[in-house]
Parts: sequence; structure tokens; C-alpha cells
Amino acid sequence: MLNYEEELKKFKPCLDVDEVENAIYSRDLTDVIDILKEMMKTEQETQKEE
Repeated sequence: MLNYEEELKKFKPCLDVDEVENAIYSRDLTDVIDILKEMMKTEQETQKEE
């Protein structure tokens, strides 16, 4: 039978997973909200020019 406590003590996370996690969190990703904000800003600037 497995001893989960012992198995957890032996566990070492894969470095690749940690590296990917850091890369994901450190990137400034553009999402739909950012795109909509930029579109609204552009539209407001266009209306001010008219």
C-alpha cells in the first residue's frame, strides 16, 4: 500500500513547470478588455477631433 506522506516527501516539482509558470505570470498579456479599452479611447479621440 502507498504511504502518501512518504511519497509527498520525495516529490520534487519539475523545473520546466516552474519556468513556464514564471513566464506566464511575468508577461503582460493583452485580453479582450484591453482591446475594448483601446477601441473606446481611439473612438473618443476621433470624436474630439471632429
